[in-house]
Amino acid sequence: MKTKAELLPECPVATTVQLIGNKWKLLIIRNLLVRPWRFNELHKNLDGISQKVLTDSLRSMEADGIITRTVYPEVPPRVEYALSELGESLKPILDAMSAWGESYKSSIG
Repeated sequence: MKTKAELLPECPVATTVQLIGNKWKLLIIRNLLVRPWRFNELHKNLDGISQKVLTDSLRSMEADGIITRTVYPEVPPRVEYALSELGESLKPILDAMSAWGESYKSSIG
């Protein structure tokens, strides 16, 4: 059976795209760069995302080591999602995307 690393594309850009290259994952990461969020907060903030897509995205990013999921022993249970150290390392990528997006918007008037 292949290891997780062996299942990733050889190209590092393709690896990055595979891990975070969809609209929802990028927007989840954008939010988590600010602070930890609860599921319902993310669901309300990400206009148009379904519960299933949010759940699948969070599970995938947790399995990939990009986010952490913390369950607090309270009644009712409280669960928070936060970026892991690996996830925090994506900040320069999102900062560059933000700068490019602003530049693009300025250039088209």
